[in-house]
Amino acid sequence: MAGKPPTGDPVQDAPDVTAPQHAAAGLPAVAHSLRMAHQQMGARRTALTLLKVNQKDGFDCPGCAWPEPDKRHAAEFCENGAKAVAEEATLRRVTPDFFARHTVTDLAGRSGYWLGQQGRLTQPMYLAEGSDTYEPVTWERAFGIIAEDLAALDSPDEAVFYTSGRTSNEAAFLYQLFAREFGTNNLPDCSNMCHESSGSALSETIGIGKGSVLLEDLYKADLIIVAGQNPGTNHPRMLSALEKAKRGGTKIITVNPLPEAGLERFKNPQNARGLAGGGTALTDLFLQIRLGGDQALFRMLGRLVLETEGAVDTTFVDEHTHGFEDFRRTALTADWDETLKATGLSRAEIEQALAMILASKRTIACWAMGLTQHKHAVPTIKEVVNLLLLRGDIGRPGAGVCPVRGHSNVQGDRTMGIFERPAPAFLDALEKEFGFTPPREHGLDVVRAIRALRDGQAKVFFAMGGNFVSATPDTDVTEAAVRRARLTVHVSTKLNRSHVVTGARALILPTLGRTERDRQASGEQFVTVEDSMGMVHASRGGLKPASPHLLSEPAIVCRLARRVLGDASPTPWETFEQDYGTIRDRIARVIPGFEDFNARVARPGGFTLPHAPRDERRFPTTTGKANFTAAPVEYPHAPEGRLLLQTLRSHDQYNTTIYGLDDRYRGIKNGRRVVLVNPDDARELDLADGSYADLVSEWTDGTERRAAGFRVVHYPTARGCAAAYYPETNVLVPLDHTADTSNTPASKSLVVRIERTERTD
Repeated sequence: MAGKPPTGDPVQDAPDVTAPQHAAAGLPAVAHSLRMAHQQMGARRTALTLLKVNQKDGFDCPGCAWPEPDKRHAAEFCENGAKAVAEEATLRRVTPDFFARHTVTDLAGRSGYWLGQQGRLTQPMYLAEGSDTYEPVTWERAFGIIAEDLAALDSPDEAVFYTSGRTSNEAAFLYQLFAREFGTNNLPDCSNMCHESSGSALSETIGIGKGSVLLEDLYKADLIIVAGQNPGTNHPRMLSALEKAKRGGTKIITVNPLPEAGLERFKNPQNARGLAGGGTALTDLFLQIRLGGDQALFRMLGRLVLETEGAVDTTFVDEHTHGFEDFRRTALTADWDETLKATGLSRAEIEQALAMILASKRTIACWAMGLTQHKHAVPTIKEVVNLLLLRGDIGRPGAGVCPVRGHSNVQGDRTMGIFERPAPAFLDALEKEFGFTPPREHGLDVVRAIRALRDGQAKVFFAMGGNFVSATPDTDVTEAAVRRARLTVHVSTKLNRSHVVTGARALILPTLGRTERDRQASGEQFVTVEDSMGMVHASRGGLKPASPHLLSEPAIVCRLARRVLGDASPTPWETFEQDYGTIRDRIARVIPGFEDFNARVARPGGFTLPHAPRDERRFPTTTGKANFTAAPVEYPHAPEGRLLLQTLRSHDQYNTTIYGLDDRYRGIKNGRRVVLVNPDDARELDLADGSYADLVSEWTDGTERRAAGFRVVHYPTARGCAAAYYPETNVLVPLDHTADTSNTPASKSLVVRIERTERTD
């Protein structure tokens, strides 16, 4: 029956394991999407809702940030997008009666999957100090509780204001404005855990921390390199773009420790070839690289380009770059033996990749978490940029850098000022526009915020969306840190683990979803988002809100600000709540590229933000040019008897949201506690397929971090490497094991030993 949640937490018996698939999407994706949508929404609601996803007059998918083409299909969504929409537009409800039946202790023992399946939150809920049961509370009282705790702080910097990637531009702008008017730059966000390394590397090398390509560029490229990314699960609509590029003659190199079904073959469910035929083979060359070996690979490719007569675009290098000679001297010392050891590749494979690069006049490099979550992530991405600069492949149609962002508006949140290290020019603009003096001291990112909570230096934690406890590293440390807070507050649509790991007091504030109508005093409102390629467009929900007690995210921020800051605030918070157009007017005056915001976003499809390297071949770096870099090559090592482990998503999840217990493309059914190990490594370690083991990470602090009870699955991973799903394995990621410069958790290069155990259910 549609809308009925599961009553019991499913028991995960021994997972069923079959051979991994070699193609993605097709009829199974359609069937699975419709089945899950019907379970959550029913037939009529499914049709009304899914046909509005990613349409110019509809709402932006709450899943990934992949851009939409100008001409859109009637079903402009993927399987995982359909799951995300279904879970938000579900008919299931979590009412005060639910909390009366379930104590916090009871809920803390449930799986994240079960919590998420209960449905939409309907009323503000309050957990009093010493209580084990959430109780309903009025909005007025909820804001009063927050104001009391914020007023009791010795410093505004004892508060942390976290943001997830689904928050709209309008809500994000108001949220950072409130935090800074309150007096802190403690604005960690989910970018700190994913593409912070990309932003750090690109800001230094090309002068802007965003990708330099538009969707149309993929169709013009001669070569697309996809490194450290699994679009079949994480960004499925990207496969449609890759398919279109392939039909135009584009070649694709895939660099990844795991073979991924979507990059092998794509069965597009929007055409007959995909539904009934064999689909489209995407990858021309698969480089199955060892975890963390990407910097060594791109450094060697740079050396080989330098050694090939006529391969360097000397005109571009001379006119638009800085640091070439230092890079050239360093790159020419790249050692073949060391490169082969770091990458696990053969010399022939690397030379084949070189031939494809040399044959290309327009190359795009795409990447995701497989590159960003290593200790040496920032120099790795700089090495990718080095290769493109050598060939003049930035600022040219069909060429450039393409970091593929995850959550829907994660890039827009950063553009709106959700950043713990704001640029002085941004703070100057805020001060001029709103008449207060923003704090200038840098604030806390995610890792530093956890340390501050752990050490008692932060006392109030406020989260605008997300599932902080499950998304962050070192789970035991993080949960203990959060429990030290005086107050934890979560603005959410659905129940998750962060609601049951609380401070002394806790609030759950239920909010509207993307799918729902947002009516304020001036009439029906819309919000805006920025996709992964810098396109800004409107999002309008059409469903009746899940409860009359819900407030929109902008309304929550505005009411909280009025209660906390009082009449002394120079900001017209009440006006902002009544009419979001007035927020956009202020954004237009503060943030470059948003001039005439309201008029431009009213156009179907929105508008493109300026990007100096792409648009003008102008590089706003400290040197005024694109910068070559020459960092020492690094890669992770695992001692004998140990493996390098990467954490990853299953196909039935998005970030920490678990839609189901299957990973169809990898052949896993009814289970998530599995570890994928190369069969040759497994034999050397005496790990039989189907046996059970504990995963134990080894780190310099000597602390044992253990994830127990994983089924061993023999799987075609790169030698010396293993993989397992997060958030179950976040417990293995040391809080201090982070990327240099970006401080992103290094979740893709964990040294682990695998200890055989007897199976326990």
